[in-house]
Amino acid sequence: MFKLLFVFFAVVHVYATDRIVTLSPSLNEIVFALGKGGSVVGNTEHCKYPKESLKVTKVGGYFSPSLEKILALEPTLVLMQKNNYKLNERLKQLGIKTKLVKIDRLTSIKETILEIGQLLSKETEAKNIVQNIDEELKKLKDITKNKRVLIVMGHNTSLVSRIFVAGQNLYFDDIINASGNTNALQSKRKGQPMLNMENIIACNPDIVILLAHSMEEKGLTRDELVNPWLELPISAAKTKSVYIINKLYAGIPSDRLALFLKDFREILNDYKNNN
Repeated sequence: MFKLLFVFFAVVHVYATDRIVTLSPSLNEIVFALGKGGSVVGNTEHCKYPKESLKVTKVGGYFSPSLEKILALEPTLVLMQKNNYKLNERLKQLGIKTKLVKIDRLTSIKETILEIGQLLSKETEAKNIVQNIDEELKKLKDITKNKRVLIVMGHNTSLVSRIFVAGQNLYFDDIINASGNTNALQSKRKGQPMLNMENIIACNPDIVILLAHSMEEKGLTRDELVNPWLELPISAAKTKSVYIINKLYAGIPSDRLALFLKDFREILNDYKNNN
């Protein structure tokens, strides 16, 4: 009888434990930040933070997770973004609990953190993360105003074409606006539109921020990335207001958004102090 009871409680414990699969770096980081990283049994090849994420079973890439690998992990919850809509429907048909979220705007990022916190019974932790983000946002105000800010993604050593920038419907745009400044790209083109040199000159940014994580791994120097911008006939070049944020978190909307906001504040302060 004792052995039977032991087996019974062992089985109950296994199936009562959360088994979470996170299908984006952002969602993976949020779960770990909420203190539930030990419950993550699967994530993607791009989930590299925190370092414990590297030991978690990989179920594929950002746009191509494997249904078979996910099912093999027997998850109790699969977290994913809108680009995984078809996979979400398939998992639900198979009886797997899922949560499909948006993390494109500031509002949706904070809502997602709170929703996941509720799902994982980590409401207090989630509220603290959101509060930290809001506090960092407030610190951006009144440093400098009405400047045209251009946020650029990638490692461009040539500015002839294929320059990806933050468009109107991303959290970067919300952050710029919250600081009292404006996105240098005023266009109906959303997401991360691709510009060429003529478009950049037409935007005439006062401040250029290059999001160039892993630049050292690619063998690139700051001068190689900054100098092409200083040669353009734009306001940012005249005042040498071209900055680099080379941290991986700069492009990942998670709890570490607060770190990006600190970096952004430092840039605004530097611009103010030197112009």
